[in-house]
Amino acid sequence: MASAAAPVPAVAPLAPPLEQLQHLAGELRLLLLEVRVGEAQETTKEFNRETFWRRLNEAAVKVSREATTLTEVFSRLPLPLPSSQETQRFCEQVRAAIKAIIAIYYSLPKDQGITLRKLVRSATVDIVDGMAQLVEVLYINPAQSPENSDLISCNNVWVACQQVPQIPRDNKAAALLMLTKSVDLVKDAHEEMEQAVEECDPYCGLLNDNEEDNSDNHSVEEGDILGCPNNQDLYWSEEDQELIIPCLALVRASKACLKKIRISVAENGKKDLVAQLDDIVDISDEISPSVDDLALSIYPPVCHLTVRISSAKLVSVLKKALEITKASHVTPQPEDSWIPLLINAIDHCMNRIKELTQNELEL
Repeated sequence: MASAAAPVPAVAPLAPPLEQLQHLAGELRLLLLEVRVGEAQETTKEFNRETFWRRLNEAAVKVSREATTLTEVFSRLPLPLPSSQETQRFCEQVRAAIKAIIAIYYSLPKDQGITLRKLVRSATVDIVDGMAQLVEVLYINPAQSPENSDLISCNNVWVACQQVPQIPRDNKAAALLMLTKSVDLVKDAHEEMEQAVEECDPYCGLLNDNEEDNSDNHSVEEGDILGCPNNQDLYWSEEDQELIIPCLALVRASKACLKKIRISVAENGKKDLVAQLDDIVDISDEISPSVDDLALSIYPPVCHLTVRISSAKLVSVLKKALEITKASHVTPQPEDSWIPLLINAIDHCMNRIKELTQNELEL
């Protein structure tokens, strides 16, 4: 007696196109989380810098191409949408392209520099996030809708892919890029502080807006609205203005520190001494946020104790940055360098701030 033939397993039907896109978007979001916390892969293979950058550039081009294809397919007119089989193929191609560029990022060893790895990771995150946004747009708002065309055209996955060739190729170049960004941030903060001091009106823009908004409202008491001339919380007292002078000087010293550190790295930095460059960048990254805290503390109503605390925090960061720079290879002759001069300038500013805020401590 012949045995019965084994039953053929049923093939699960493919999900509808938009449902497949939704599932793909969820996968991309999970991959994005992994990239943000993922570590470099341990390998015994010798790292080839030229091969790495070639592969990364090619992978970015591939992702950009898949994003373009997906957009064209799901935004074409007239209907219908692509079939479930076609959608599956498009999703697999997108998935493969994204996983490929993530794998290339993971292949960058830590010994090439943490600063460089952060830049490559940031670029990879932008690409994965951009693709996820694109897929979400395509399934949440059907691409055939005219109002959705602007959303698709503005998606930043293509911009993110185009930025890959601009990434610095070694840790020294990466350090210089990050230091330049820090210099620019502190420069902007200093200019805003100076402008506010010159105008003697830190809330000039807000004051004008409020005056216009309330020009027809004569029933409101002048002293009860933010923006009226007699509201003393909007202006600096004489004591405040005196305190601002050394604060501005301290911010100028911060800008000078960053500029000098950047010059030292540019002139003396060595590509192979990545750990020291990473340390310099890490501490330098703390300067701009500390400057911002100090800048915010001088806006009325000014709490002198807060200004003192913010200043002390900035001074601590600046001195640590100078100490790390002094001990590194970018400062060949630390005893004859510019570092002691800047430390003296920083101490002078802080001593003056302490003098002007001493009464706050005694209250």
